[in-house]
Amino acid sequence: MTPVDSTAVADLLGVLAYAELTAFDRLAEDARLAPTLHGRAALAKMAAAEIGHHVRLTERLAELGVDPAAAMAPFVPALDTFHESTRPKTWLEGLVKAYVGDGLASDFYREIASFLPEPDRALVLEVLADTGHADFAVREVRAAIAADRTVGGRLALWGRRLVGEAMTQSQAVIAEHDRLAELIMTGTGDIAGVGRLIERITTAHTERMATLGLRG
Repeated sequence: MTPVDSTAVADLLGVLAYAELTAFDRLAEDARLAPTLHGRAALAKMAAAEIGHHVRLTERLAELGVDPAAAMAPFVPALDTFHESTRPKTWLEGLVKAYVGDGLASDFYREIASFLPEPDRALVLEVLADTGHADFAVREVRAAIAADRTVGGRLALWGRRLVGEAMTQSQAVIAEHDRLAELIMTGTGDIAGVGRLIERITTAHTERMATLGLRG
């Protein structure tokens, strides 16, 4: 494996640490939209898992001699812009965002993680693992669609908007951080490799939408 610039590792851990922190905020906020106490508790547990991931990442940054706040700061504008532009208005929109939007982002970062040396590769894959949200979101959304077919159309549109915004956000993160761009280019080998990476992410998104019972 080609040696990886330590600053690229810090960049990836930094963006993920902030992503996990915002995931905690969002899930805790979305929990209040839950129509049942069961749903509220489920999202609260997932929020707790996300803050646990955030702590793991910041601890690793500290081990590398990097200030976690400084590592996260450059990524705040792009991630905050994405979340402000895709703030869910309903419980179901929140579930689709967490499953589809966060799923696409996780696929993207998981691809980059494959280019990292250990132990950072294992850490990133660990924090990107499903916290139990996937199965819960699928059950809730599919049940809602079964009860009211018009829900599916609205959520499909929402899902397509999410993927567009998520891809724009990912491109902005890479475009503004040369070390991450170099890591991706080196890891994939060439432009064709980058194209195959994007194709894999797009395919996974389509499959995720189908699992929800939505047309991507």
